[in-house]
Amino acid sequence: MYEGVHARPDGESTVARLAKTAAEYGFDGVVVRNHDDSRSEFDADEITAEYGVDVVEGIEVRADAPEQASGSVGNYRSSTTILAVHGGTNAMNRFAVENEKVDVLAHPMAGSGDINHVLVKAALKNGVRLEFNLGDVLRESGGRRVRTIQSLRKLREIVDYYGAPYVVSADPRSHLEFRGPRELRALGDQLGISPEWIETGLEEWKELAERNREIQSDSFIEPGVKRGRYEEES
Repeated sequence: MYEGVHARPDGESTVARLAKTAAEYGFDGVVVRNHDDSRSEFDADEITAEYGVDVVEGIEVRADAPEQASGSVGNYRSSTTILAVHGGTNAMNRFAVENEKVDVLAHPMAGSGDINHVLVKAALKNGVRLEFNLGDVLRESGGRRVRTIQSLRKLREIVDYYGAPYVVSADPRSHLEFRGPRELRALGDQLGISPEWIETGLEEWKELAERNREIQSDSFIEPGVKRGRYEEES
């Protein structure tokens, strides 16, 4: 199982410290998903070798409008393993699920954002994973926590109904915010969501990383083989 993390300067801990904690908590890997305006410099292979945890280079595009996000997605797609778009508005959510170059729609229910059957069908068609983000459940209280729980239950129901792809994350920005797979499964159970459902979402980060690494490898495109989903049209 993998976790999606924000490292310094987007978070408070270095990639190495997050990887060390991930190993201690029983994760197999971490996806470094810093926002595109707060990228972190690190040697993924070196950190992987030191801590025995797969360090996946990712990015979370954050923009005020789809037009701005479109340019960033095009710029970063070929150079990062997992590409997410920071949602939270209806416009950004729609942009993300309709773009096959996007791997994950992050924070779809944050802010004024919402997910309906049209957007879920688009996500299913384009292979965009919807993020089931547990961060606010773990770290907020009162009304905001209650609203987050309600939103996540709605998201889970519509994802299950259409069989849409999804990922699960506690969205840690510090090694102190990590929660292990067992804790996240237990939290899901408290929310009325099966531990198996949570585990599948944590595993999906790994599936994405392995698929995209194959797509981006030099050996993927061979004579007579159709180009991958991220290849630019000529």
